[in-house]
Amino acid sequence: MEKSAVFHETTKKYACVCANETIVLRLKTKVNDIHSVNVIYGDPYEWKDKKWKASEQLMELIGETDVHQFWEARIAIPSKRLRYGFELIDFENESAFYSEKGWIDKCQMDPSDCFCFPYIHSSEQHDSPEWVKKTVWYQLFLERFANGDELNDPPGTLPWGSRRPKANDFFGGDLAGALQHMDHLVQLGITGIYLTPIFEATSNHKYDTIDYKSLDPAFGSTSTLKSFISACHEKGIRVMFDAVFNHSGILFAQFQDVLEKGNSSLYKDWFHFTEGSLQQSGQSLTYETFAFVETMPKLNTKNHEVKTYLLDVAAYWTKEFGIDGWRLDVANEVDHAFWKAFRHNMRAINPDLYILGEVWHDSSPWLDGDEFDGVMNYPFLSNALDLFARKSITPLQFTERMVSLQTMYPHTVTAHLLTLVGSHDTPRIKTECGNDAAVARLVFTLLFTYPGTPCLYYGDEIGLTGGMDPDCRQCMEWDEETWDRTLLDDIRMLIQLRNQESLLHNEGQLRWHRHNSLVCFSLEGTKETIYVVLNPTEEQAMTTFEQEGNWEDLLQNSALGHKKNLQLALLPGERAVLKVSQ
Repeated sequence: MEKSAVFHETTKKYACVCANETIVLRLKTKVNDIHSVNVIYGDPYEWKDKKWKASEQLMELIGETDVHQFWEARIAIPSKRLRYGFELIDFENESAFYSEKGWIDKCQMDPSDCFCFPYIHSSEQHDSPEWVKKTVWYQLFLERFANGDELNDPPGTLPWGSRRPKANDFFGGDLAGALQHMDHLVQLGITGIYLTPIFEATSNHKYDTIDYKSLDPAFGSTSTLKSFISACHEKGIRVMFDAVFNHSGILFAQFQDVLEKGNSSLYKDWFHFTEGSLQQSGQSLTYETFAFVETMPKLNTKNHEVKTYLLDVAAYWTKEFGIDGWRLDVANEVDHAFWKAFRHNMRAINPDLYILGEVWHDSSPWLDGDEFDGVMNYPFLSNALDLFARKSITPLQFTERMVSLQTMYPHTVTAHLLTLVGSHDTPRIKTECGNDAAVARLVFTLLFTYPGTPCLYYGDEIGLTGGMDPDCRQCMEWDEETWDRTLLDDIRMLIQLRNQESLLHNEGQLRWHRHNSLVCFSLEGTKETIYVVLNPTEEQAMTTFEQEGNWEDLLQNSALGHKKNLQLALLPGERAVLKVSQ
């Protein structure tokens, strides 16, 4: 037994408090080293005949990488107090007991030796909105979706779709256009809209805010915005705004005041200035920015006035317009204290508000329950592209990466991660897939069956193509003769399937199955299991499911009968979504 590879700690990643007085415990061991693991647990105050009343529960192996295996157990704790340790048994039937004090003799174990949760408070549970688990999002880049009112077009607006977009092009997309085409989203099965920024700004993308409390006039009036949100809510669609609080635009009034007055400005400490040369204003100052973009000065969110101002901005839009969520731009470059205050203030206004951070890497520091409900799951996108589009990894390597991703966060967080296969910051997924419809179909099947809250980038459903920004931000095509109908119908079917199967909207236990040629994972419930199987290789591949029960092919909507040891063969590019019931 490789004891040095065994790991557990009482952080939320490895010991996550869930609803109904339960806790999910996770243990990491060396791959193929441990046969089974038992959790030994109990209330430290329950004794009988001078012996601690401890219970045992077998842990489940949920997945493995090339070096580690991960085990989980869901423990009921009605007394809200818990002490626990792990009994590990290797393949030679030798056992060892792992505790907070390290490796000890199980026979001499005392509760004081064990890992400890002194008391489980309800306030320590993740209180993320339940509705997010069932939501299918649509990222709507407003300037490129539809031009419904040419009267609010900014100067120099180009005819709709007249060319591939350049960085500073305007095509006149607005709220009126989004309202006119809302039926398209309803027919898709969309239940959430993620709007890119709508505050007044200079650019077409609006990530360079001029006035945080004004709607950009190119998008319409505030009454139109309220009509849009009301129409969304009437059709069962939630609305999430995009907040840019890491930086402002260069024309933000407070920044302009600093450029004009220099050190005497009341707003100098709103930004990060240092001594140097600021050529464009003649002032003897320089400033930090987002990504070295001089038109996006970084805000000092540690400053009390800045913090108060931005929290008031968020409160205004949340209260006045009744939105359902905030997506937080460049969230990883804003201090944690600000986001803690943001969550506290916004949840006081709307306890059911969804708070989503833009973080492209391991986001554990923001997902302890006191900042974000979830983040944009870019590692999911990266893994999918490496397998299906770039073919730089094997199905087995993909599986191992996905196990690492699954175990990166607390158990309760996964359902609130925004899974995506494209955005305004990435090339179009169809382009990434080399315009191969079969490959794109596999990617979308993964998107809409994997745990999380999936997001579709506008136009991907009809097969829009494009490289990196700005090419991925072309105008939505409304000539239906140009649409990829096969892809559109397939995405509609996948969304409908996700909406109708509870295991597909985060009700099942995710388990990955290792295969050299297939991607295979299952979502397990108490009486049903769904298997998702994808063949990204150039050869036919087969697998066998040993589970006995009544099998259904959900993609073909057909019954396969009562079977044991069901065999499945998939040709290159084929997929299957199967359900077995006891």
